[in-house]
Order: sequence, then C-alpha cells, then structure tokens
Amino acid sequence: MMEQELREHLRFLYGDAQVDVLYSRLRSLIAEYRQKLGDIADKQAGYFDERDVVLITYGDMVQEAGEAPLQTLAKFLEHTVGGIINTVHLLPFYPYSSDDGFSVIDYRSVDTNLGDWEDIVRIGRSFRLMFDAVVNHISVGSEWFKGFLRDEPRYRDYFTVVEPGTDLSQVFRPRTLPLTTKVETAVGERQVWTTFSADQIDLNFASPELLLDVIDILLFYVARGARYIRLDAIAFIWKEIGTDCIHLPQTHRIIQLMRSVLNEVAPAVVLITETNVPHEDNISYFGDGHNEAQMVYNFSLPPLTLHSFHSGNAETLSRWAATLTQPSDETTFFNFLASHDGIGLTPTRGLLADEDILISQRGLRLWEVTFLTGLIRMALEALMS
Repeated sequence: MMEQELREHLRFLYGDAQVDVLYSRLRSLIAEYRQKLGDIADKQAGYFDERDVVLITYGDMVQEAGEAPLQTLAKFLEHTVGGIINTVHLLPFYPYSSDDGFSVIDYRSVDTNLGDWEDIVRIGRSFRLMFDAVVNHISVGSEWFKGFLRDEPRYRDYFTVVEPGTDLSQVFRPRTLPLTTKVETAVGERQVWTTFSADQIDLNFASPELLLDVIDILLFYVARGARYIRLDAIAFIWKEIGTDCIHLPQTHRIIQLMRSVLNEVAPAVVLITETNVPHEDNISYFGDGHNEAQMVYNFSLPPLTLHSFHSGNAETLSRWAATLTQPSDETTFFNFLASHDGIGLTPTRGLLADEDILISQRGLRLWEVTFLTGLIRMALEALMS
C-alpha cells in the first residue's frame, strides 16, 4: 500500500518516466533513516490536546553573559516552566543572513552564536520540540545558491529562472517587493524567483533532486529531535506561470508525499502548515484528514479575537468558532493569539466585512502603540529604581 502511495505522489509530480528511479532513491532514504531512528519509527502519532501548552521562542531570547544562549534557554525552561509548558517551538536556529532567521544559509547547522546541536538535544530531553522547515526559499549565502551561481550541474535546477518579459501578473504577492531578482552567474545574467526578498531565493520543487534533498533534511530534523515540523510559507512552493502560484495541486501533493514518508519512517512526528491565508484556503491543508498536515495554524482566531475586544462584540468570533470542524481525529487546529509575525488580518477575509477589517487594523495599530508605550514605561521605571 505504501509503495503505491509513494509512486502515485511521484507520478503526479514528475510523470511516469521518472517514477521507478525516484521511488528507488526514496526507498533508500527511508531505509537509511529507519535504521537511524530506531524505535521512533514504531511509535504511534501523538497529537496536541487542550492540556498542551507550546512556547514559541528564538534561541537567544534568554541570555546570560559567558554562556551560549541555547544553554541558558535550556536551563531557564527546565527550572521555570517544566510541568507548565510541554512543547517548545524553536524559531529558526540555523545560520542565516536576514529576516530574523528565515533566510537560512545551512539547513543542517546550528548558528554558532546560539550554541550547537547538543544544546538542542538537551532541550528535547525535557520538552517536545518543533523545528521550522524553511523550504520555500534559501539564503543567497547558501552553498546551494552559490553552486547555482557557479553553474554547477547539481544546482542548475534548484532555483526557478524566469525569462525576461514573462507575464507574472497573475501571481499572488504576499509582499510588495519585486517578485524576481537579477543575479550574475557563470553563464550570464539570470532572473530568479524571490517571493519574499532578494536575499531569499525560492527553491524549485519541479526538480526531483531538490525534493529528495528537502525530504532528507526533514528526516535529519526528526533524527535531531523534532517531533513537530512547521512548514514555513509552504503555500508558495510550486510555481506555474499563468497561475497565482499559491495553493497549487502540486503543493498539496508534496505535503502529502512528506506525510507518507513520515508515516513510514516516524509516524510520531506531526506536520504543521504555516499558511496565513483566508480560512477556507488554510484548512485545505488538512487534505482528506488522513493524507496531509495533521495540524494547521488557526490563523483566523487572533484577528477575530482582536476584533471582539475592539468592537466589544464577540458574535462574529462565536459564530465562526461554532463552524469549526476537523476532517478526522488525526487532525487538529493549532490555536494561538499571536506569533513572531504578529497578528495578520488576511485570514478575516470572508469572515468580516471590509469596513470591520479596517476598524480591526486601526485597533491593531492602537494595541501596538499601547504595548510599546507600556514597554517604554517599564524600562524607565526600571532605570529610575
């Protein structure tokens, strides 16, 4: 059954001609990690319930002079929140070049300014860990992109090259920055796809070599202690000219392939998708309830909660909450009220009238000002005491 499932995913993405070779290589990867992971491959999946509390943190949020921040964080967690918080989402702790860690230079390394893998493993002994898989894009400083610039055969297809004059007007834009960036390579100037910034070059999942590398990285994270893998900006990973390049069928199929691989190698590991989009699009990443992400961020909850406080009326929040359903007992919502990205209002599209969204936006700005004012007051009081 698993063989048929994996073959169908590969066939959908890359056609009949490559299925046998790709399946053989994928099986080798699965066998390698089953041996490395030992009994985790036989454990049943463990999901969140109402008793679970997750701490989201950067690796350097707690610091002590003369000590690696991850070591300080480990001690802080062990001594202060053990028994209260049982899961820690460590925001990207890899070497990076921008975007607070989300422009990764090396997926397999820990930023030496934070610590090393042993520090991560230590935290994982007391808490379940969530790692970020930032696989829509990679830093210009990565060896992958440097290899592309040198026109090394391995990396030629790892990035999406756009021919000059290509009509990209249909592409959905999460940011106002240019969609493509010109770079000088060993074979001349190229335009590469950059959804988020010129420092974050989008990976090309139309390359099966790239996909196998990414799956290898996901399994590497499992071997290093990840029990939850957050797929960052995953909605954008497949590019197809002439479409909006978001939520494409190939994108969903890649996540389904990841799920199938993890089901065989490490069924205790949970995939969680980060798709800050309107609710109906967001929950599509549950798939049929068995074949895609086990968890999706409940992105509509924070802005609707904000709207309730700002308007003094919780009717919309309550009405929306009453409609929430899960497609199976293998799935659940990841409920939160804010994250490192703040509170986004896009997920309220279709839930709030445009006028109410604008009111909530003003309320969010007011909340931010109030919060910052409070921080400044606290800092001044500390200085004066």
